[in-house]
Amino acid sequence: MIMTLPPAFAPEDLRWFKATASSDHGACVEVAHAPENWVAVRDSKDINRPGFAASDRAFGALIAGLRAGAF
Repeated sequence: MIMTLPPAFAPEDLRWFKATASSDHGACVEVAHAPENWVAVRDSKDINRPGFAASDRAFGALIAGLRAGAF
């Protein structure tokens, strides 16, 4: 597998939104479309904490796996 690094971007420059599967009880995840077809993810309770970024393709595979119960 070839690993690629995400493009440089500043989290504060992204437009974040709460994930639709987040709960109203503090377990919230925010996602944002990052440059060059990447997706950024962070914990909405602590936005200064490091999050992660994945390519659109890898993020889609992660979501598909979660929905299928693979994780």
